[in-house]
Formats: sequence, structure tokens, C-alpha cells
Amino acid sequence: MPIEEGSILLIDKPQHWTSFDVVNKIRIAIKKKTGKNIKTGHAGTLDPLATGLLIVCLGKATKQVEQLQSCDKIYTGKILLGKTTPSYDLETPFDSCKPVDDITQEMIKQAAAEIEKQTLQYPPVYSAIKKNGRIAYKEARSGREMKLEERPIKIHYFHITNIEMPYVSFEIKCSKGTYIRSVAHDFGKILGCGACLAELRRIGVGKFSVEDAFPPEQALEKILKEL
Repeated sequence: MPIEEGSILLIDKPQHWTSFDVVNKIRIAIKKKTGKNIKTGHAGTLDPLATGLLIVCLGKATKQVEQLQSCDKIYTGKILLGKTTPSYDLETPFDSCKPVDDITQEMIKQAAAEIEKQTLQYPPVYSAIKKNGRIAYKEARSGREMKLEERPIKIHYFHITNIEMPYVSFEIKCSKGTYIRSVAHDFGKILGCGACLAELRRIGVGKFSVEDAFPPEQALEKILKEL
């Protein structure tokens, strides 16, 4: 089948790659081999520091992007207690530090239960959200922080999988539009010590699993063989 008819690639995105990096690498390689500009897009951004499942759609399959973006997502990761950053992850330097000696496992479990009840969430100011034609993270990096409104979310579950203070490992299943960086930030606020996201890996999007995904180079090699 011609690639223009549509294809879906499951990519295991490496750390420090942007989602655009992955899409661009695939688009350029296909054009180099075929001479054609094949429409290419991804179904849900992953932050550069995150790894895991990135769905890339080619050709007519790009019509499914919006549908795929609306699917629930599953992530695993680690939260660092006692330290906060402006970006809510390790992309920016720490801006506060508090002791965590008094934080107990029971407190952590109770905070997780509070997270599961959330139906509204403030996105990070370091995000790609647009407001009045301005992009939040660009404003934040320029020192002009935008005020973002709460957005509706759904957290199906937020399970604590391991505690090795000051790190708390978790697995979460959530709706479209849920920022896991904000989950980490809110988790720290509930505990009163502050927190930021230390690691994040997306392991599922709807019916798709990272277990069926390939690193960009392997996925690209596979698709180029079929051209």
C-alpha cells in the first residue's frame, strides 16, 4: 500500500528528543527516499525530558490524530519531594527546598487519594498553551508569566508503586489534557513540602502500548523498507 494511504508508527521516544524532532526526522527521511512530501504528525506531545509512546501518523492516517489525542493516557514516573522548579520538572533550576523528614508513607498515600479526586487542574506556565496569541512557555522564559485558567481533567487512578525518599514512584491513567508535571506539583502542595517531576514515561495511549513501539531509528528503518 502506498504510504500516502496512511500508516501509524509507534515510537518509543528517547529522552531529550522533542516530539517535533521525531516527526521531522521521519518526514525528512521519507522525502529523501521517495522525493515526496508525506503529511506527518504526532498524536500527543511528550516533553523533551519524557520518554515513551509517541504515535506518529503518516499520509491519510493523519486524519486520526485528533481521535488518538482524545484517548486516555497511562504514564509511569518519579516525583522528587521537597524541591520545586518553575517548570514543575527538572528542565529549570530548583527555586525552593524544604525538608521531607516528617513525610510518612501514610501521608503520601493520602495525598495520592486526593490527586485521584481532582477534576480541575492548572497547567504549568512552562507549557505550549496559547492565550491571546501568546505561547505560555515563551512568555515564561522571557520573564512574562501568563495566568492560566484551570482546565477539566479526569484521573482514573494514581497508584504509588514505590517510595525511596525523597523519590516517589507512580503509575497514572488520565484523560487528555492532564499535565503530569502539574500532578507532581499539586502532590507536593498537598504534602506541604513541594515537589517536581523527576522522571516520566508514557506507556499507553488508548489501545496502543509502548511494548509495541520502536526507537525512532528502528521504526524509520522498518517504514523505509516498505517504500
